[in-house]
Amino acid sequence: MASVPKPPDGHFNVLYFASASSFTAKESESLPAPLPLWKLFDTLEEKYNGIKDKILSSCLVTVNLNYVDIPESENDTSQALIKEGDEVAIIPPVSSG
Repeated sequence: MASVPKPPDGHFNVLYFASASSFTAKESESLPAPLPLWKLFDTLEEKYNGIKDKILSSCLVTVNLNYVDIPESENDTSQALIKEGDEVAIIPPVSSG
């Protein structure tokens, strides 16, 4: 993956690895911030129909290099927010063989 530029003002970067990169046809992109963590998968599903079931359901997610659990809904107790300038990584399982 090439160096990822700083996101524009009011945005955060999403980095896509392995099958997530193949599915989106991108290595990275910027999305508007702030975004509640629980809305991340729904936001990506709106942009990439089918990504939630095919990719996101089995992937790991980091925010600023820290692994996070994605809440199921806004009713979850997590108030985590993806902020301007943050870096989110979508990391699908790695297959070996």
